[in-house]
Amino acid sequence: MLLRKLWTKWCMLITILRLFSESTESIGVLKVDLAEAKKLLGARNKQLHQLWYRSVTLRHIISLLDQIEGIAKVPARIEKLIAEKQLYAAVQLHVQSTLMLEREGLQTVGALQDVRSELTKLRGALFYKVLEDLHAHLYNKGDYSIVSSSINERDDEVPTTTVAFSTNNSQPFSRRTRLLKGDNQIGSYGFGDGSYKPNSVDGGSSFNGHDEDGALEIDDEATSDGHTASIRVNGGGSAPKDVKIVSRQIPAWLSYSTPDEFVEAMRKSDAPLHVKYSQTMVECLCMLGKVAAAGAIICQRLRPTIHDIITTKIKVHAEHVIGSRAGIGQATQTAATGLHYLKGQLESYQLSKQKRQNGISLAGILLAVSPVSPAMAPTGTAQSAAKELLDSILDTIVRIFENHVIVGELLESKSSQQVDMNTPKSMAEINWNSDTEASRDTGGYSIGFTLTVLQSECQQLICEILRATPEAASADAAVQTARLANKAPSKGKRDGSEDGLTFAFRFTDATISIPNQGADLIRQGWSRRGPNILQEGYGTAAILPEQGIYLAASVYRPVLQFTDKVASMLPQKYSQLGNDGLLAFVENFVKDHFLPTMFVDYRKGVQQAISSPAAFRPRAHAAAVYTPSIEKGRPVLQGLLAIDFLAKEVLGWAQAMPKFAGDLVKYVQTFLERTYERCRTSYMEAVLEKLSYMLIGRHDVENLMRLDPASAYLPTSLGQPNIENNASDAETAEVELEMSDLLLNLRPIKQENLIRDDNKLILLASLSDSLEYVADSIERLGITCARASSQIEQNSNQKTSHHARTSSLPPKDLALFAEEYRKLAIDCLKVLRVEMQLETIFHMQAMTSKEYMEDQDAEEPDDFIISLTAQITRRDEEMAPFVAGIKRNYIFGGICGVAANASIKALADMKSVNLFGVQQICRNSIALEQALAAISSIDSEAVQLRLDRVRTYYELLNMPFEALLAFIMEHEQVFTAAEYGSLLKVQVPGREIPADAEDRVAEILSH
Repeated sequence: MLLRKLWTKWCMLITILRLFSESTESIGVLKVDLAEAKKLLGARNKQLHQLWYRSVTLRHIISLLDQIEGIAKVPARIEKLIAEKQLYAAVQLHVQSTLMLEREGLQTVGALQDVRSELTKLRGALFYKVLEDLHAHLYNKGDYSIVSSSINERDDEVPTTTVAFSTNNSQPFSRRTRLLKGDNQIGSYGFGDGSYKPNSVDGGSSFNGHDEDGALEIDDEATSDGHTASIRVNGGGSAPKDVKIVSRQIPAWLSYSTPDEFVEAMRKSDAPLHVKYSQTMVECLCMLGKVAAAGAIICQRLRPTIHDIITTKIKVHAEHVIGSRAGIGQATQTAATGLHYLKGQLESYQLSKQKRQNGISLAGILLAVSPVSPAMAPTGTAQSAAKELLDSILDTIVRIFENHVIVGELLESKSSQQVDMNTPKSMAEINWNSDTEASRDTGGYSIGFTLTVLQSECQQLICEILRATPEAASADAAVQTARLANKAPSKGKRDGSEDGLTFAFRFTDATISIPNQGADLIRQGWSRRGPNILQEGYGTAAILPEQGIYLAASVYRPVLQFTDKVASMLPQKYSQLGNDGLLAFVENFVKDHFLPTMFVDYRKGVQQAISSPAAFRPRAHAAAVYTPSIEKGRPVLQGLLAIDFLAKEVLGWAQAMPKFAGDLVKYVQTFLERTYERCRTSYMEAVLEKLSYMLIGRHDVENLMRLDPASAYLPTSLGQPNIENNASDAETAEVELEMSDLLLNLRPIKQENLIRDDNKLILLASLSDSLEYVADSIERLGITCARASSQIEQNSNQKTSHHARTSSLPPKDLALFAEEYRKLAIDCLKVLRVEMQLETIFHMQAMTSKEYMEDQDAEEPDDFIISLTAQITRRDEEMAPFVAGIKRNYIFGGICGVAANASIKALADMKSVNLFGVQQICRNSIALEQALAAISSIDSEAVQLRLDRVRTYYELLNMPFEALLAFIMEHEQVFTAAEYGSLLKVQVPGREIPADAEDRVAEILSH
């Protein structure tokens, strides 16, 4: 067994040795083969290196050829995008293509030199196309201006495609709420240096190009319909992936644009369509590096464009007016005679409307004293036409300024970021009137400059409407303008506060100089005519009257509203611009020129009205019956009627210009004061040295007339109705008796103490009614002015305005003037009442000197009664058209009491009366009663009651003594003891009076 094992191991060892020998031989052969292979590879190394280098070069050439082929098509694509008004997409393509041409490898390609030249030309064409669209948009003439976008904003947006990647590492786009102005404007999107960067990863073009790291290819058909489509994404050698396209709403002018940060911001912005379009155009200018050049050209075109817009609008307005006239049957009237035709039609219409039945033309009287025609009055057609025209123009200017505020802020934001080497350095060094750094970065364009030019053009328009000359502005403003025009920019103030508008007539802008761009300007159709070239007028003469200065009233309120609107639009840094400018010019013009001219003109009118011979002459052909309405013929004196009209007209100017209401009310007070003096003079001419005038000035007479219940008929304030006569008959009789006794004590009354001229009495009656009419009118005007003044103060207290517009309160209230006029009217009525009472006493005093021992029945009253009744009837008929019924009651109402008392007291002066004499006295009382009862305004029952007492008193003379005692016992209160005593003293033929008759009567009356 042991030998067997040893044998086995020996055999294994021999086998191993044999295998080892064979392996050694094989390794030796392999080493020989490797050495031979190494020699073979060393011989082929240079050939393999040449082949690898050639393959790399061919791949690079193929890529360059693809890029050259794509860039060669760019000019045509840009022109197509421009034709389709896809300006942002065209600018995108131009910027990306320009950057691609700067890549290493394409810079030295000579075949692209023509493409570079075309892109350079297209840059200018793009700039002027963008500028043209922006310019049209600024003045609301573009496709997306505020006028059209406010109506069709939803229709102007088209659905386009927005890409959302469905890969694992992709994120959905965030939805932003609203794009604000200021720091959050579109200008803040992008990079910090303000330059534009392409959207592709390697900086290459993403328009149908190929990118090694991956690119997005979108078919044109997939983006045109706005619906879900399939696109292909090359992701670094991986298989193409389907990407879902979500339909979103973006503005139509961005529909062909490559999605980027700006497009995404526009899609998510809630700003109005016209604001989005402005932001897009400014973004295009920034991408082109033309912010300063655009600002310079906008500045150059600003004034001529505004001038053309205003002129065109006026022409359209004039054509509309002429067309409207033709539409109402006046087609034969031409535009040249339009103004005179309008004024003539208005005057003839008012004359025919206000012409009275008696042939007296109220309009003719008023037209004679008013310094303005009816069309130029505060509520005339010329004023309304001027206000309507100016409202329309200023509203257009406000809309334009709103666009300029948006674009101005955007340009200032972009100019602070832009770094553009293509813009000439001298462009940023233009010296403009605006002295802010931002205005120099934007070629002189700024919100302050825009507001200055707009207000300057509006001021020139207003000057043309007012027919004002440059000298119409104040000298101080002219000096300030000259100083500001020559002053160097102050580095200490950069807040924009010095951009305010301070001028005498109109600014003269600096001539714009744009180096190296003059040929482009001319080629693109932009005129190099400077804005300071003398321009023609606006053509307002075709539709506005020649008396232009009075149109200041219709100019003031539109300018005030325009200033408020502009102030609300200004950014915070320009808030001080609203403190001065157009409103200050209008206010200075009104204060320094319009108000003095108005005062002189209306003072002449007042003087003419009160100095005319017919001013205080009652109407010769007044209506038969008094009417309280002016329109129906109230016979107000022409002078006072004209003054009332002028006062209302002046206060109408005050209503149109609330700030100057205080000054205009002072004018009215001056006119009213002069008129009052003239009325007082006319009154004194009628009553001077007359007994009635002296009596009403006595304290005792004044007290009695105040206590007289008839004083309730006197004029009172509008808010104080007449006090009803609640006094008892006894109180009334007591006052009448006391007043009658006072007047009877003045006997004998001489004729020269009375106003014998009926014309003076009629004048006093007409003057009283006219003064009352003017007093009521003044009081109403005072109430209106007080309400307007309180409303203005309330508005000024509720909000703090950027300019003062409060009205100064007048030093003397109009109500005081109304009271003075009303007091003079009352004095006229008092004189007339006392005059008629004195006239009655003058006639009745003849009764005491006559002996009533008649020998036949009385068929006619006495001559003095006939004269008195005839005078009462005549004066009543003459005064009836000039005073109201209650005023006639007051004038003639005192006659009955005085006549009755005079008749009864006359018995004391008589010595004897017979039966026929008593009948004569009773006949006199009956005639007087009939005359007074014929006055419609007098209470006939009260007249009959008083005169029945006279007849009863004299009929007691026919009674025997015993019958008289019986009457006294039954009616001891009917007459006084003195009156009963007079019955006993007079001698009556056939009547016997005992010696103790007076004692017996006194005993009866004492019980």
